[in-house]
Amino acid sequence: MSSATNGTGPKRRGRRPSGADTKAALLAAAREVFTEQGYDAATVRAIAAQAGVDPAMVNHWFGGKAGLFSAAVHIPVNPDEIVPMLLTGDREHLAERLLRRFLAVWDNAEGGQFAALVRSIASNENAVAMLREFIQNVMFEKLIKALDVDQPDLRGALCGSQIVGLGMARYVVRLEPLASADHDTVVAAIAPNLQRYLTGDLG
Repeated sequence: MSSATNGTGPKRRGRRPSGADTKAALLAAAREVFTEQGYDAATVRAIAAQAGVDPAMVNHWFGGKAGLFSAAVHIPVNPDEIVPMLLTGDREHLAERLLRRFLAVWDNAEGGQFAALVRSIASNENAVAMLREFIQNVMFEKLIKALDVDQPDLRGALCGSQIVGLGMARYVVRLEPLASADHDTVVAAIAPNLQRYLTGDLG
């Protein structure tokens, strides 16, 4: 623990002097705690203690554990928000909604968040572990569990491969014409296969 815990008023002394410093401290602590303990076992209190800040700052800056995880791993969506939104509507068009959401967020940042994630993966095993945790236990596990379909683990891995592969091709390698294709074109090409991974017969 840092010297932030010393003194007679730990909570007051544990607070950072600015919001930016508090956010940075929480992100650094989150990457360490999530990597060591996994998403389910990690707690907001443990992450805040590691950062030397009040646990309430997690909700204040990130809206909760899922939002903090998403920010720490450079995933531009909060699973606690996106999963209920995706499940609102018919199952047959779930893949379309999922793709449009990711494309809208990533395109808005010109792919910067995804490219940053890939750069982290190339040099940091912790980033690999966090991306795997996101795919297996945070995003697609929740989504597929709500669908009540067979082979949920395989479906989650396949969905993850589709989304990560799309991000690599569009924002990192910048394969044309995929890199500059409009959303309708991308969705029309990829959604049928992603929909099969989500709800179809895997054969």
